[in-house]
Amino acid sequence: GVFMKKRDILLVIMLLCCVSFCACNNGRERTEIVSDSEAKEDITEESTETDRIAKGYDLLVSDSERKEAEDDCKEKMELIAELYKNADKGYASNVIIADEIIDQMVEKLKSIGCSVTVTALYSDMENYKELEDFLNASIAGRSGSAVCYEIHSDGGVGRYKYIYDGKDMYILSAKAAWSDDDKPVITYISYTRIKEWKFTDKGWFCYELCVPEYPEVTEIVDGSCMVRVKPITEKNREMSEKCVLGLAYQGNNLLCSDWDIDRMESLDYNGLYEYLYAMKYQEQFPSENYPDGIPKDEFESLIMEYLPVTAEEIESYAVFDEEKQTYMWERLGCFNYAPTYFGTSFPEVTDIRENKDGTLTLTVDAVCSMILCDDAVITHELTVKFAEDGSFRYLGNKILDDGLSNIPEYQYRIVRK
Repeated sequence: GVFMKKRDILLVIMLLCCVSFCACNNGRERTEIVSDSEAKEDITEESTETDRIAKGYDLLVSDSERKEAEDDCKEKMELIAELYKNADKGYASNVIIADEIIDQMVEKLKSIGCSVTVTALYSDMENYKELEDFLNASIAGRSGSAVCYEIHSDGGVGRYKYIYDGKDMYILSAKAAWSDDDKPVITYISYTRIKEWKFTDKGWFCYELCVPEYPEVTEIVDGSCMVRVKPITEKNREMSEKCVLGLAYQGNNLLCSDWDIDRMESLDYNGLYEYLYAMKYQEQFPSENYPDGIPKDEFESLIMEYLPVTAEEIESYAVFDEEKQTYMWERLGCFNYAPTYFGTSFPEVTDIRENKDGTLTLTVDAVCSMILCDDAVITHELTVKFAEDGSFRYLGNKILDDGLSNIPEYQYRIVRK
């Protein structure tokens, strides 16, 4: 999605301070004679505006740009109003619209030529050429602008106008939401300079907004954003969702360590179990049912289903309680996990190679939109083998180009006594 900040799927433990930018238009023209104190006020206002321009955020939005953004947002909301009104919104205070309704909203905007996307991972931007052409023109130094929209999970619309003046890139962001009586309401408009940006070969528009920094704020304000402009192929999306999304890079090391059928001892089996459980049963591991650990047979059979390892090997590699005949399990938390930005990355399959032995080698990039703002923090090759019934096993992982030196050392969930 445009801001890839909503990690509904990935568990993001890190709490970063999110700042909502509000632009306030204080421009006042004065023709009357002013007193000394009023003159000082004017100077202060001018210096505040100069300060703002230097800092690059909370920039003043011109009346014409504000009106254009508000009118445009309301117009797009009217297009999807009927879909929103008829959608099942449940009774929770935070409305979440069903994916199929969101898709229909996207279709509405797509049909009138808008560049539009959603916040879910692996989403394609519809009518992406306008933004792609604008970015390529900006790289070549030509000024211009492009607008894209994002349908949010609550049925609201985000509008992002990117403006390049030949030197700097800016973003005018506006958000429209639905009021209790189903009327569109503009919830914010902000104008911000983009500090750095790049358009990658893979088709990611990565940029970092100007944000408040120390000593103005004491926490890190994350101004990094990533927009997938060029689409991901259907096959790569399918393999990303099926084989790697459920594992990711936090709480287990299957995708972020080197291993193969002859080197299985370094995998964190105790950490991995809950992710394989969720992949197999499509539900969260019910840890409350296992206060004394996971019974030996249950643990081993699930691990062996996904990995080429024997029960004897699992018992010697994992943390096992001989007396209770259970494998230890602990929830990931502040006592056994130091949050890292890399840990919030999500895996994206970029290539699929068929091998002579019937296995597939997936080339996978770790995409990190937080702070690092990198569409490939590491690249690794994951070997999998599919059975005729659609089930599969992981056979090995290899991190390319000295990637291990770019990421934090893996922290095992439970340390052997």
